[in-house]
Amino acid sequence: MKEETEWTMEIHSRSGWFNIDLAELWRYRDLIVLFVRREFVAVYKQTILGPAWFLLPPLFTAIVFAIIFGSIARIPTDGQPPVLFYLAGIIAWTYFSNCMTATSNTFIANSGIFGKVYFPRLVIPVSIVIVNIFSFLIQFGLFLIIYLYYLISGAPISPNIWLCLVPFLLIQMAALGLGMGILVSSLTTRYRDLTFALGCGIQLWMYATPIVYPLSQVPHQWIWLISLNPMTAVVESFRFAFLGSGMIQSWQIVLSLIITAFILFLGILFFSKVERSFMDTV
Repeated sequence: MKEETEWTMEIHSRSGWFNIDLAELWRYRDLIVLFVRREFVAVYKQTILGPAWFLLPPLFTAIVFAIIFGSIARIPTDGQPPVLFYLAGIIAWTYFSNCMTATSNTFIANSGIFGKVYFPRLVIPVSIVIVNIFSFLIQFGLFLIIYLYYLISGAPISPNIWLCLVPFLLIQMAALGLGMGILVSSLTTRYRDLTFALGCGIQLWMYATPIVYPLSQVPHQWIWLISLNPMTAVVESFRFAFLGSGMIQSWQIVLSLIITAFILFLGILFFSKVERSFMDTV
C-alpha cells in the first residue's frame, strides 16, 4: 500500500493585493542573517580602510557644511557647535538615504537569483536595512565621541529624557527607508527612468529636511509644509534629544509616524504585487 507523503512546506501562487505573508520572513531568518553577512563582507572586504569608510564621509561632510553654511553663509545653528549640529543631522539622514538607495534596486540587482530559487523577496531589502544599522552605529559612535568632547568643554548642549526615543527614531528611519526603497524598486521594474531620477530626488529631499538649517529658521507659514516630510520630525527629535535645542512639537511627530506607516504599508503592498510577475518585465 502506497504511503501518503506529508509535506513540510507548500509553495503556491498568490493573488490579490492583500495576500501578504510577513510571518514567512521569520521562517527565513537564517537566510536574512546570511544575506546580512554577504552584504557587509562584499562591500568592505577588499577595501584598505574597511569600516573606516563609515566614519570619513559624515565627518568630512559635517566639516564642509560648517565652513560653507556656518562660516560663509552664516546660517544659524540654534546656538549649537556647527560641527555637532550638522553631524547629528547627517548621520540620521545617511542611514535613511542608504536604506532607500540600496533597497530601491532590489528587483533589478537580484533578478538572477530571483529567477533560480524561491524565497521571500522581502528578505533582501530587510537584510540591507539591517546591514545599514551597523554602519549607523559606527557613525553614531563617532558622533558620541565628538559630543562628549563638546559636553566636557562646556558647550551649550543639554541632553534630556528624549534620549530614550533614539532607538524608536532608528526604527522609524529603517521603516521609512525600507518603505520608500521597495516602493521605488517595484516601480522601476516598469519605469527605469526612476533609477536616474532617484539620485536627484534624494538630494532635493535632503535640502527639504532641516539638516543644514534648523527648523526655527523656516518661516511660520511654511512649517506645515516641511512637516509633511517625515524626516523633519526625525532629525529635529534626534537633535533635541542630544543638544536640547529645536522646536519639534507633538503633532509633527504624530504626523511623521502616520506618513511613515503609510509609506511602509504602500511599499510592502506594491512589492508583494510586483514580485509575482516582475521576471516578465525585468
